[in-house]
Amino acid sequence: MSTAGGIKFRIDRGSGLATYWQIARQVKQALRLGLLQPGDKLPTAREVVEETAVNPNTVLKAYRELEREGLVEAHRGLGTFIRQSLGAADALDTPYRGELKDWVARAHAAGLDREDMAALFDSVLDEHLPQETT
Repeated sequence: MSTAGGIKFRIDRGSGLATYWQIARQVKQALRLGLLQPGDKLPTAREVVEETAVNPNTVLKAYRELEREGLVEAHRGLGTFIRQSLGAADALDTPYRGELKDWVARAHAAGLDREDMAALFDSVLDEHLPQETT
């Protein structure tokens, strides 16, 4: 996990998802939750590599994708900075977070593991919301 820049990257090598996509997705999630704000600096590729053991080109590919989407901006010699936020800035403080924490605790007590809960949550999202395009 990388702790620099206010974000911790978790790479799941068994997920079947491209590593660069996992990194980009986690940055977007941090933006939606208000954990990253415009002006914040992302960890350098070197910092991410040291903590996650991924290829530096993979990190750079994720950052380029985020830049292409207009979410970050690279400044040569200075780093990569958040350009804009996503979602509600107060997403961490909503009552939904507390309800979701309670649901996770109940599901865990009932024997579901992380992957079970993620699959269940994703299936409900797929039933009720349009598929994400990114």
